[in-house]
Amino acid sequence: MRSVSKNPILENMAGLVIKPRSRIFHGHDWVYASEIQKAFGDPQPGDVVSLKDFKDRPLGTAIYNPKSQIVARRISRRKQQLDSDFFQRRIERAAGLRATMNLPAPEICRLVWSEADGLPGVVLDRYGPHFVVQTLTLAMDNHKADLADAIRAVFPEAESIIERNDSPVRKAEGLELTTGLLFGDDFPAQFEIEAAGIRQQIDLAEGQKTGIYLDQLDNYAAVAALAKDQRVLDCFCNQGGFALHAAKAGAASVCGVDIGEGAIESARKNAELNDLGHSVEWVVANVFDHLRHLENEGTRFDLIILDPPSFTRNRKSLKEAMRGYKDIHLRALRLLEKGGRLVTYSCSHHVSRSAFLDMICDASVDAKRTLRLIDEQRQRRDHPILATIPETSYLKGFVFETVAGF
Repeated sequence: MRSVSKNPILENMAGLVIKPRSRIFHGHDWVYASEIQKAFGDPQPGDVVSLKDFKDRPLGTAIYNPKSQIVARRISRRKQQLDSDFFQRRIERAAGLRATMNLPAPEICRLVWSEADGLPGVVLDRYGPHFVVQTLTLAMDNHKADLADAIRAVFPEAESIIERNDSPVRKAEGLELTTGLLFGDDFPAQFEIEAAGIRQQIDLAEGQKTGIYLDQLDNYAAVAALAKDQRVLDCFCNQGGFALHAAKAGAASVCGVDIGEGAIESARKNAELNDLGHSVEWVVANVFDHLRHLENEGTRFDLIILDPPSFTRNRKSLKEAMRGYKDIHLRALRLLEKGGRLVTYSCSHHVSRSAFLDMICDASVDAKRTLRLIDEQRQRRDHPILATIPETSYLKGFVFETVAGF
């Protein structure tokens, strides 16, 4: 009989015993400190550990960080270690999934979406020959070199691999914020792409998220279909996504508002790129204050888009965040013409769909407006959602129509 060689690293792996009724027994891949019955083998921060149930049955392999609220994140239902081969297999599988999605511009997409692609804490976006990666968990951050090698193996055409590890999420893992180059001669200069029919200048070192809002690309087109001959207000417009698509679709007027001077400057440049320089009014202002100003002036709109940044990064600040959401919705509804439409989004997974919808309903009652729900939107399909991990679904969008009266 042929002997089977064993991997001593996997055989001697430290691990955790998980308490009964923990979420991992219901299909989730996260383990919180309160769900650990005991540790064995002296696991260290950043280690790959084995998981067992209270009857010593294997549950798979996870990355470990006792400094995080989420102590362990499962990466496989079998024993597994992190190396270049592991990352290459996961990236190949993720890229293969995107190839089946028939994306309009497949060279501009999210290639890896964290747990949804079996790489907890890894975000990988592609902009042509340039790849932008975030490593938001300690173990994945420790293996950035392996990850970069795997990206180059799967995509030999890569000219640069940039790390945009400037997300505050890293602080929960005890990680510093940093931006750098994992592969390539230098940071790429600003360059032009075309996404959803709009030309845009991209800055991979300083742009929003990893460059642009990839999760909204499908929604831009859906909202643009509502904009012809309408007076449009795009709040929290950032680099001008919704505003530019509305203008191109033939809106009667478009105003984009954002507090960031840099964002508005980028939006102006993008408008010029698309010959829309005279079609959009750009305003640098706090959206809350500007909505009050417009209300005092008696200004009215037919279509208002609310796409704010996340108002909360944890559950502790959820109540305050919901007050902020309600305030902007209340003021936006007061600016809508009868029969007008409100398009609104929340990008925080801490705000559930039902809580977001309830808040909008409360705002409509206070504004004395009756709303008809006409569409529901979410993140683009290259940000896949796992049914048992609700955190993989974060972008919630609703399109409402104000009812003129019965």
